[in-house]
Amino acid sequence: MNTSTLDKLRKMKFFGMFHAFKSSMETGKTNDYTADELLAHLVDAEWDDRQNRRIERTILYARFRYKASIEDVHYHADRSIDRNQIMRLADCTFVDRFENLLITGSTGIGKSYIASAVGYQACVLGYRVLYTSTPKLFAKLKMAKADGSYMKELAKIERQQLLILDDFGIQPFDAQSRAALMEIIEDRHGKTSLIITSQLPVSKWFEVIGEKTVADAILDRIVHDAHRIELKGESMRRKRSVEPENSH
Repeated sequence: MNTSTLDKLRKMKFFGMFHAFKSSMETGKTNDYTADELLAHLVDAEWDDRQNRRIERTILYARFRYKASIEDVHYHADRSIDRNQIMRLADCTFVDRFENLLITGSTGIGKSYIASAVGYQACVLGYRVLYTSTPKLFAKLKMAKADGSYMKELAKIERQQLLILDDFGIQPFDAQSRAALMEIIEDRHGKTSLIITSQLPVSKWFEVIGEKTVADAILDRIVHDAHRIELKGESMRRKRSVEPENSH
């Protein structure tokens, strides 16, 4: 009977129940449970398994550049990182409030790591997240314009509750990219959240976006009431090249 039950659980894709029941039989613990306790144990196992697989799918879909964790952020005194601010951001209530996060600082200082760490936390909490390099995103959107999939790509971006634009402002926006950025920001404003990382201070973004009227409209929607992290200090990548421990 137990073999048949296991086979049915597997075929119905109740993998959490399958492994929990199989483990209980192998260790002889089924005799330690009442019927109610065994059912609760199996349901809990199935629930946890499905939650874990959902988180894994969400993280996979987000396409982070690398794995990052809030717990591994290093709060060196010279980096100007407020631990309390990071912890508040990690609860992702800023996403519920449709607020943005702007992270600026020199190259290699850990902007992308912090953005990814907050993004990972958002995935764990059940938010839809997309991480992308800003230059790559707009190159992809130009190709989408050419092959007719542009609106489909914009719709996919709009569905994400948290969009992470990494390396913003590395190169100036041309007219096509500027128009696409305006569409993305307009679609998301007041409905979803952004995390933007940039080597440039926010005061320089106006020049990078170009076209005064459009730049004004975009920055008004991005910057107003946004949370800010302005990282300081030397490059963490350079630091890791001379220090044995991994720092972020």
